[in-house]
Amino acid sequence: MRIKWHGHSCFEFIDSKNSVIVDPHDGKSIGIKPPISNANVVIITHNHSDHNALRIIKSEHATLFAETGRHEIRGISFEGFPSFHDEFQGSVRGPNTIYKFVMDGITVCHCGDLGDMPSEEVLEALKGVDIIFVPTGEVMTLTIPKLERFLSIINPKIIVPMHYRVGGLTLPLKTLDDFLKNVSDDMILYVGNEVELLSEDLSEFMGLWVFER
Repeated sequence: MRIKWHGHSCFEFIDSKNSVIVDPHDGKSIGIKPPISNANVVIITHNHSDHNALRIIKSEHATLFAETGRHEIRGISFEGFPSFHDEFQGSVRGPNTIYKFVMDGITVCHCGDLGDMPSEEVLEALKGVDIIFVPTGEVMTLTIPKLERFLSIINPKIIVPMHYRVGGLTLPLKTLDDFLKNVSDDMILYVGNEVELLSEDLSEFMGLWVFER
């Protein structure tokens, strides 16, 4: 499976049959380059403009728009889990859907704009995923201490930070530094914009992968 970062929280997952893109933004409204993708499946974790720019994907595609439960699309089983964008049961920023799916034998979890610790039931369902994508910019999502606790419970093999401030981004997020300062240098891998991941490469904890665009 190939994984490509399109900036912010937008990642694309590509195997021999499908291309799944999660949380496309339009680029212009948040100050960075827009995604360029021919994905045939588009997943939206929540209905905010920096995550729901369906119009940017011009190819014909199926869409899963912040829906919880199990969904079968193009031979891929997606499961959406309820969560909140804030620590007040969604009363400030609304709901958020965490998605888990398997491609090329690799279990992927994209947390969208997770703003509070999910329920025990959701935590149990996410434990041991292979690769997890988590928001680290704090301002509108989990604080770093809560995020660290969340990750210690999930215990993924690979952690990918997203939704943090980069050059040009107009959203008031923190940079990645606060999250990385508690991670030893030998656990951080800078993978560039795109990386190939094979299921046979997965072992125990493989570190924190930082994408660059």
